[in-house]
Amino acid sequence: VQLVESGGGLVQGGGSLRLSCAASGGTFSIYTMGWFRQAPGKAREFVSSIDGIGDSSYYTDSVKGRFTISRDNAKNTLYLQMNSLKPDDTAVYYCAATLYVGSDYSHPSQYHYWGQGTQVTVSS
Repeated sequence: VQLVESGGGLVQGGGSLRLSCAASGGTFSIYTMGWFRQAPGKAREFVSSIDGIGDSSYYTDSVKGRFTISRDNAKNTLYLQMNSLKPDDTAVYYCAATLYVGSDYSHPSQYHYWGQGTQVTVSS
């Protein structure tokens, strides 16, 4: 499956952005999807994940209550609504897809397919 992110940009602290991830080349609904981010000089970190039908979602603690993951399987698209953005949220954001079945989807190594990333920059 091919993944293409969009929606990144420059935003002031406290602002909002919505990232999208368009999938093609596979049956989108069978994949658990995740959002990761990587800031300069730091390891890629888990942000959020959602199961194939959108029933279960998980968030890293630092984004709980501010970010919302969702998916539209009819449109083969994953979303990440980001509100109350902070400078610490500045990073390249990646979407990823996995066929892994388990209880923890927070490790990059569990994902089989990755997008190219979209830059999010939050100014103070």
